[in-house]
Amino acid sequence: MTDVLLVEDNRELAGLIKDFLEREGYSVHHIISGREAVKFLEEETAGILLLDIMLPEMDGFAVCRAVRKRWNMPVLIMSARSGREDKLTGYELGADDYMEKPIDAQILTAKVRALLQRAYGVQKESQILSSGAVTVDQASRKVYLKGRELELNVKEYQLLLLFLRNPGKTLRKEYIFGEIWGMDSFSENQTLTVHIKMLRGKIEENPREPERIITVWGVGYRYEEI
Repeated sequence: MTDVLLVEDNRELAGLIKDFLEREGYSVHHIISGREAVKFLEEETAGILLLDIMLPEMDGFAVCRAVRKRWNMPVLIMSARSGREDKLTGYELGADDYMEKPIDAQILTAKVRALLQRAYGVQKESQILSSGAVTVDQASRKVYLKGRELELNVKEYQLLLLFLRNPGKTLRKEYIFGEIWGMDSFSENQTLTVHIKMLRGKIEENPREPERIITVWGVGYRYEEI
């Protein structure tokens, strides 16, 4: 997981912001296009999104709309477009804050810190989910197996959270698919099967004979705490 996903097509400005935030202790991943940002979030996780509006391929407003439909992370828009309508559009699409360029690095850092604290820092202890040897820190989105940190992609992480919140319950495939992919109709059974296989490969001692994620034939899956 990266702390900050920075989407900015001005490489020089992005470099300055990245360097400053990294000196403040944040990990930063820089992307120059909106479409690449959405693709990144489909595979990886980020704590906060810093987003320019005028981007190639897919503008910042479209990215903000797409992010809000699928992910729950703070979004801070940074733009030279300072008009009232632009700001209103950003907030209406779900942005948490809007900064005008030129960017003051210290103010940006303060906003990033505040947004991360607001999103993940309240009652941090309640953000810990544990089940046997598996522990998830939801504040940092880190997953541990017997104390060893695991690298999960976005869907694997979401699947694991769903299972940990429903230990011992048999979850129907249609329900799991709807919760993770947000679709009403369960039409891509193979998609779920592939992601279950990948998750088992990371949390099971022997993925061929799983002890945590149990297949309930003809129904779905059940998570056992071991």
